[in-house]
Amino acid sequence: MLKLVLPKGSLEKATLELFEAADLPVDRSSSVAYKAEIDDPRIGEVRILRPQEIPVYVADGLFDLGITGRDWIEETGSDVVSLGELHYSKATARPVRIVLAVPDDSPWRSVADLPAGVRVSTEYPEITRRFFARAGVEADIRLSYGATEAKVPDIVDVVVDITETGRALRAAGLRIIETLVTSYTELIANPAAHADPDKRHAMGQIHTLLQGVLDARGRVLVKMNVPTGRLEAVMEVLPAMKEPTVNELFHQAGYAVESVVPKKEINILIPELRDRGATDIVEMPISKIIP
Repeated sequence: MLKLVLPKGSLEKATLELFEAADLPVDRSSSVAYKAEIDDPRIGEVRILRPQEIPVYVADGLFDLGITGRDWIEETGSDVVSLGELHYSKATARPVRIVLAVPDDSPWRSVADLPAGVRVSTEYPEITRRFFARAGVEADIRLSYGATEAKVPDIVDVVVDITETGRALRAAGLRIIETLVTSYTELIANPAAHADPDKRHAMGQIHTLLQGVLDARGRVLVKMNVPTGRLEAVMEVLPAMKEPTVNELFHQAGYAVESVVPKKEINILIPELRDRGATDIVEMPISKIIP
């Protein structure tokens, strides 16, 4: 059975909701408990820990499977197998970037322009050290415990910070000149555990359930009846993941048509289908989509 570790903190609520939707509900004694259970024969142990620590623990074999960000995998230099990205919350729907930012009024346009001994504040010292070493720039790297962008120019010269839109950096009078890492949340595995055929199969099944939930989000199932003479007109506007499903109605009274469509288009699509002759239109939610 798999030993699983899930992220505590900002991703915690969305992660637990994802597992609930995947029919893998996480059960724990309280909202602050670090130990939990999932009633599934493939999962034997569950812990909820800080995402910064998860890559190391998975790489060391303390856990077989975990969820964390690519930024912490890179920062810790952990040897793990990535099973794929999981875009399941506002915090994970689009990537965050670890960037090098300089004062907006500085002449620096790239890392090569920075002077030797440049003072750098960052919450990612290892990523930053490797970056400056590759660039051949001697840097004085200082660990930040937050509010990194506020330390320029009085305490440091530049920052290496995490950002989604860059808005906070611009508000602090900083300009991004380099991207060091682009980070999504990932499902990761211990290499030795992943090499075990039984564990790898179980990991793949868990991943299928989680990804099935994510693929279903933002989509709905639309079902309708269509008269024989109006089928082509309906097909012209009906989107589908592959092709719509079409079945002949009893007594050759037309067709039953169904398709998975984007939820955001449904307000335009349903009236258009009705205009083209579709009747008995039903919109239904989808829990999972498994290709």
